[in-house]
Amino acid sequence: MKGNDQVIDTLNMLLADELTAISQYMVHSEMCDNWGFEKLHGAIEKRAIDEMKHAEKLIGRLLFLEGKPIVSKLKEMHIGADVHSQLKDDWDAESGAVKAYNDAIRQAADLGDNGTRSLLESILKDEEAHIDWLEAQFDQIAQMGIQNYLTEQVG
Repeated sequence: MKGNDQVIDTLNMLLADELTAISQYMVHSEMCDNWGFEKLHGAIEKRAIDEMKHAEKLIGRLLFLEGKPIVSKLKEMHIGADVHSQLKDDWDAESGAVKAYNDAIRQAADLGDNGTRSLLESILKDEEAHIDWLEAQFDQIAQMGIQNYLTEQVG
């Protein structure tokens, strides 16, 4: 089914965001693993896998709409030098994703593409859950201090 060119462009923009997030989160996950923060390593790795699933869904939708998935363009990654910076960089990425998905949902609805709208709404829920988890980490850091927080992340 031939899709709207604007929707296809938006889906490719979202795909670039997802592919960038995958790379950023995998680097952060491996850094945490290297530092011995196993709990953070696992949680961030899971979030990267969630983003891979989002990318897969976007690619599937692009192909359904007879668009060409562009997987060679990444956006700028932000790699934190420490855990708090990593969480902040990841929050920034997720916050941008929530805005982008909300904009894309409005566009799809305005253009009458309810299949794309529905797909984007399901991904948006995941992105909001990612923000919720990140904000919970910031709350824990604020309440117990970074050193105690990091102690909880070992093993």
